[in-house]
Amino acid sequence: MMRVAAMVLGGVLLLGGGALVVVADQQRVAAVQSAKDAVDDARERLAATRAANLDLADRLTGLRAEIAEQENQLADVTGLLP
Repeated sequence: MMRVAAMVLGGVLLLGGGALVVVADQQRVAAVQSAKDAVDDARERLAATRAANLDLADRLTGLRAEIAEQENQLADVTGLLP
């Protein structure tokens, strides 16, 4: 009788352990997918930020050129510059 009870209990524990392994693996897969999604989102935001920075750098270059031209005109004490 004790052997049968031990066998049944062992079987139940084995099935329970197997179920825990399956659940843990599913959670691990979900966590990995979540991390991959977060990386993809970060890459997209980084690409958008880089594009915006390039646009701003172009605008800044143009503004610096205008400022330099205006400074030259202000510094022209002879009045010969256009």
